[in-house]
Amino acid sequence: MAGVQTAVALREQGFTGPVTLLGAEPHQPYDRPPLSKAVLLGKAETAAFDVDFEGLGIELRLGVEVTGLRAAARQVDTEAGPVPYDVLVLATGAQPLTLPGAEGVPGVHLLRTLDDAERLRPVLAAASEIVVVGAGWIGAEFATAAREAGCAVTVVEAADRVLAGALPAEVAAPMAAWYAEAGARLETGVTVESVEPGRVRLADGRVLDAGAVVVGIGARPATGWLAGSGVELGPQGAVVADEHLRTSLPEVHAVGDCASFPSARYGARLLVHHWDNALQGPRTVAANILADLGGGPQQVYDPVPYFWSEQFGRFVQYAGHHAGADTLLRRGDPAGAAWSVCWLREGVLVAVLAVGRPRDLAQGRKLIEAAAAVDPVRAADPSVPLKSAAL
Repeated sequence: MAGVQTAVALREQGFTGPVTLLGAEPHQPYDRPPLSKAVLLGKAETAAFDVDFEGLGIELRLGVEVTGLRAAARQVDTEAGPVPYDVLVLATGAQPLTLPGAEGVPGVHLLRTLDDAERLRPVLAAASEIVVVGAGWIGAEFATAAREAGCAVTVVEAADRVLAGALPAEVAAPMAAWYAEAGARLETGVTVESVEPGRVRLADGRVLDAGAVVVGIGARPATGWLAGSGVELGPQGAVVADEHLRTSLPEVHAVGDCASFPSARYGARLLVHHWDNALQGPRTVAANILADLGGGPQQVYDPVPYFWSEQFGRFVQYAGHHAGADTLLRRGDPAGAAWSVCWLREGVLVAVLAVGRPRDLAQGRKLIEAAAAVDPVRAADPSVPLKSAAL
């Protein structure tokens, strides 16, 4: 997404020079959200972007993995030989974490690429017993698809709750009930000791039958190939970009899942592994590349992060960044079908989580972008439109 959108944005904003898009996968560039939904369930054969690369004059080099960067020579190294650049945009995304000891074991799967989804499709079609390791966003989405396909599903989570790395305990707690409602078994607070063909052994001694094991325990920026390049990497391996999405090397930008950026809005450096970031960031990168050529002002990238997840018959949306908030407000009963949570910092709305309340999300996102203070009493009343709580 980030690479494609950068190339397209360059053309949309008037860049007329050559644009080359390198990709390690052999497939036409594709969107990732359908992989855990329509593609996985066989409702769609492809998730390819509807982009006329030839018409836009964008050269696609597919099946070409980049292995290194030599800034002094202005070249990236690939298996097919060096590729020169005048301006380079790093958009290598993230790679899923593997389960230690499970690499190479038959029947163990990840879900990140089109090939991953195609390998998993017959597993779901066989309606087998599936163990999902990780109760984060991807684990919940895959469990949803597997239950829809008629599979028996057990989700194993090392933390004591679902979405432990994403949401506070009091917010995520009601979501645990969604698994049972969908007919999935949820085991929290237990780790996987080992994976063998056909079964998963837990640290407490229990053994789970598993026709397949799907690992969804997070992802890390795909930046290992940048070692020794001079590009500064952060503690999580993300490219350290500045507020203009520039890296520590001249004429090298970074965007999407592989890069962190400083947010003046939140007073923190953010690493956002979500679709909207890979859509919005490229517009800033393209604008700044063109500004360099024309001597114009640089654009600052400081978005309100946004993502969504479809799981267990619910549409979950989140906007903002709740770390550092000092007040949590609930809108509606979390045991019900539709509810929201608002986070405030010094009276200003900084984040919203909406379950089945898209209007709360849309209005809340605008309030966050405006750094609007809200009346906490009105904001906590689900019968009051969130925009009406602004002071």
